[in-house]
Amino acid sequence: MTSNTVDPTTNQAPSPRLWFALIFMYLFIPLILLIFGGDFSWWQAWIYAVLIFLSGIGGRFLAEKRHPGILVERATSERTLNAKPWDKVLSPLMAISLTFPIVIVAGLDHRYGWTPLFSIWLHILGLILIALGYTFAAWALIENRFFSSTVHIQKDRGHSVCDSGPYRIVRHPGYAGNLLALPGIIMALNSIWTLIPVVVALIIAVIRTTLEDNTLQKELPGYQDYTKRVHYRLFPGIY
Repeated sequence: MTSNTVDPTTNQAPSPRLWFALIFMYLFIPLILLIFGGDFSWWQAWIYAVLIFLSGIGGRFLAEKRHPGILVERATSERTLNAKPWDKVLSPLMAISLTFPIVIVAGLDHRYGWTPLFSIWLHILGLILIALGYTFAAWALIENRFFSSTVHIQKDRGHSVCDSGPYRIVRHPGYAGNLLALPGIIMALNSIWTLIPVVVALIIAVIRTTLEDNTLQKELPGYQDYTKRVHYRLFPGIY
């Protein structure tokens, strides 16, 4: 039975505290990279910092402008309680795997010179991939008013299938964008050793995507028809 209760987070503006927490997080991630790298003149790290901050904060600002209340919905603790049991583990695990292990290893690699220096063109190509990936992920957040931090059907908000924007290309563009950025990080930050945490992050993302997609096919009306129009979950022609 569908509940007629109005979601109290609908149209609720994010508090200054929530914005502060988001800004702190997107400054803290590149700060960890610079600290472990031990080099505040590392220009590739600074460009990475700008890209992750602009996509993370800029994307959320634009999403909130388009869908008022989306940031509060994503931050509400009730959403975690209503999440699928497996996603209570995979959601934070994926968020962590896409950031901290990668920047820590990349920083240490830069500090101790484990990886031979790449060509400047590889650095530039890597930065382009990061920019494209994070932009694609931000576009998904801006496009989908039901973009949540956990896997659950938002019946109280009239959850429906989003099939516009990047969702015309793959079914999980938020994940796809973040994964596209991963090889870019390896190249831009000159670290072969980051391949280890990148592979771990990829495995976690594929597992979560599979479980989430199966859930949506079973529980979200219209999603099975959507899968007939958009065939791939993450990578066109592959998966």
